[in-house]
Amino acid sequence: MNDDYHALLARREAMRLRDRLLSPAPRGGGPRGSSPAVTGPAGPPEITGPRSRARDGAADQRLITRDLAHVTPFAELIEHLYDAMFERHPYLRQLFPEAMEFQRAHLGRALWFLVQHLDHPEELTAFCVRLGRDHRKLGVLPVHYEVFAEALTEALRRCSRGRLGADAEAAWLRMVRRAAQAMVDGAHAALAEPASWTATVTAHRRHRQDLAVLRVRPAEPFPCRPGQYATLQSPLLPHAWRPYSAVVPPTADGELEFHVRRTGPGGVSDALVARTAVGDTLRLGPAQGTTTLDDPLTRDVLIVAGGTGWATARALLEDLAARRAPGRSAQLFLGARDADDLYDAAVLARWENRCPWLRVVRVIDDGPGAAARAPVVEALTRHGRWGGHDAYLSGPPALVTAAARRLTALGLPPERIHHDPVTETVPVALPPWQAGASA
Repeated sequence: MNDDYHALLARREAMRLRDRLLSPAPRGGGPRGSSPAVTGPAGPPEITGPRSRARDGAADQRLITRDLAHVTPFAELIEHLYDAMFERHPYLRQLFPEAMEFQRAHLGRALWFLVQHLDHPEELTAFCVRLGRDHRKLGVLPVHYEVFAEALTEALRRCSRGRLGADAEAAWLRMVRRAAQAMVDGAHAALAEPASWTATVTAHRRHRQDLAVLRVRPAEPFPCRPGQYATLQSPLLPHAWRPYSAVVPPTADGELEFHVRRTGPGGVSDALVARTAVGDTLRLGPAQGTTTLDDPLTRDVLIVAGGTGWATARALLEDLAARRAPGRSAQLFLGARDADDLYDAAVLARWENRCPWLRVVRVIDDGPGAAARAPVVEALTRHGRWGGHDAYLSGPPALVTAAARRLTALGLPPERIHHDPVTETVPVALPPWQAGASA
């Protein structure tokens, strides 16, 4: 009953803020210090449909990018934003991890995405709905979006040192209002599911000093499509979450498998690889990502993976084996730094032996006895034509970025190249207006 009561309060608060976000702001804005997410200058124009939203978003995009040089790179803007937020609301600091570098980089990527997709309202809304659903695990409430907008207004003024035009500042606030509206909707739609899942580690295999495969059993059913990822939190590092691809083994026990490479000392990956054991408890955020097979499968499939991106590739192969249409084939390009980097070689060999519809190309960057020594992108060029395929990419950001560019150059339409956001602070390919503004 207590949980139902709090869910009802959260639903009422979400609906209240959504109504305020949707209502036009008073002309001229509110006084300095009021919440700009609600009473900011030049509230959003009347929205009547996707074309109107795209047109309005494109106009705001031009205003923002016109003065973007005054607030980029985003590192300084984000520093000012968190300073303003914690100065006005010190209690919010407890919602964030002690080390904020990852959080700042994540926010930087989100801001670039919003600016870059303002003229594509469906994509922007879908992105923010997913963010709102995921942010429930952090304890974010609808009122915090107002606080964020207030801090962003102050950060824009500090970072630009007063050089940001009033019309550009108003466009930033309209963008934040659109994002907040979608995030509140995403959180509201997810009230029936847990904000996070508790999971017990049932297996922990060290393949190398810097790599481990963990199997976990969630305490409650965990909805996850093959190819998606989830964020993990270790009790050793409260409030610190990191994304890892999830393998959903074809079993009925509901367990998940995560492949984790240690990237340095003291972080989440170090805790999961070196300081986690069977019986330990982790927290999982909701499944995310769009690197999932189309339904129905109407084309041959190309999978490009490297390193622990093999986890995504393996999940896709499991799904493909279960529902592949007759006559459809798949080709996997698996990149590795050396032969030892192919840590799941036995599993890969079993896939080759049992699936005549699958062709595997191992691409070893270095090492004796390697059948292929060229990088993955060069192997893609040599091994075939991909215009009739659907492509799925996973692994290190440099690999995903290079493969996406090469496949596009080889004639594969970008909408048929699937991968989750790469961990770059700025977009992979800047449009001309962004490239000039951020130089």
